[in-house]
Amino acid sequence: MIGSTQIRTLIEDKVAGDGYFVVDVEVKPSNRIVVLLDGDQGIPIVYCVGISRMIEQELDRETEDFELEVSSPGIGQPFKVHRQFVKNVGRTVEVVAKSGMKYRGELTTVTETGFVVKEEKMVKPEGKKKKELQVYEHTFNFEDVKSVKEELKF
Repeated sequence: MIGSTQIRTLIEDKVAGDGYFVVDVEVKPSNRIVVLLDGDQGIPIVYCVGISRMIEQELDRETEDFELEVSSPGIGQPFKVHRQFVKNVGRTVEVVAKSGMKYRGELTTVTETGFVVKEEKMVKPEGKKKKELQVYEHTFNFEDVKSVKEELKF
């Protein structure tokens, strides 16, 4: 059976050497291999095609049939690796905490253990008639969140 570790080992050095990174490698029970790659400036489709061909050359379809998909993570997909957080500093993200609370704001800082999101809200202070803009900085540890994904603004 083809394993995700086997695929990751095949491509990791090449991908890293070219300035990109592996987001995820998943091998489903039906031998459907899904490889997600990304880069700090995005990743060209031509590069994904090249990695796909590289994987196909290393695997033997005569021994084991498989389906292969190599792409970048889709828009709105949750972040899976630290480098995705770093790549998205300065962008608007949606954070779902393990408590179920949702936060939306600008990803301002990323450390090895967590990140900070700056949220701006219009809040009506007690005793006042008009709402005022309040800025909150929420600090999260990676293990305290269910998901984080980039929020697109139109």
